[in-house]
Amino acid sequence: MKQKIQIVLLLSLIVAGLRLAYILYERHEYQVQDAKKTALAAPVNPDYLVFPKKLRPYDLQSAQALTSQPVWVKSGYSITYFPYSGHADFAHEAGLLLPIERIEIQRVVLDVFPKDPGEKQLMAVFARGGKNYAFSIGVEKGGSFQIYSDDMLFIEDPHELYKHWPKDIWQSIEQHEAKPGMNEIQVTFALGIGTAQGSGDGVDKTLNYANGGKPLSVTYRDGKVAGIKAGS
Repeated sequence: MKQKIQIVLLLSLIVAGLRLAYILYERHEYQVQDAKKTALAAPVNPDYLVFPKKLRPYDLQSAQALTSQPVWVKSGYSITYFPYSGHADFAHEAGLLLPIERIEIQRVVLDVFPKDPGEKQLMAVFARGGKNYAFSIGVEKGGSFQIYSDDMLFIEDPHELYKHWPKDIWQSIEQHEAKPGMNEIQVTFALGIGTAQGSGDGVDKTLNYANGGKPLSVTYRDGKVAGIKAGS
């Protein structure tokens, strides 16, 4: 009788355990389905669906592909260009390329950088105001190339890549102005590359923009501009 009672209790425990496991499994499945429904219902930021083309040049010859279409500057106010007449005049800076400035590269050449003759600069040559200029898109040393043009330039018109942006946003970008509500990509198109202030990261942070000699400090909350003030 004692053994029978023990068997009955054991079976009861097993049945109860199986039932509990099934209940927990059902709850988990409901949570998974709810999470999927929520994810599907949430609107996707169209900016996340933009994938600019890359050329991935690996030497001087492949870099000539930059001459086959106009390019637009990704990293505004961070690329120095120099007068060019057969060689770049590295001793005299001509200026900085503007954010999303449209450029037609005429050719890509190797040039000797006086401060480091053992390392050649890969220079993109373009014309402006009837004069030729050049800026570096990479280096060559010992036959090995490091080319950064994909990080520096768009080979597609940003206006087409981000044509889902409202007209007033594009007007602010063309006027090199930031305004509340813009996201970080839009501000980069307007003011150029920003640098982080302090330890802020993620969607809540402050970035400082040189902005072509008119520095600004921009605070972001939830990924949008929440405050703009003069920088130093």
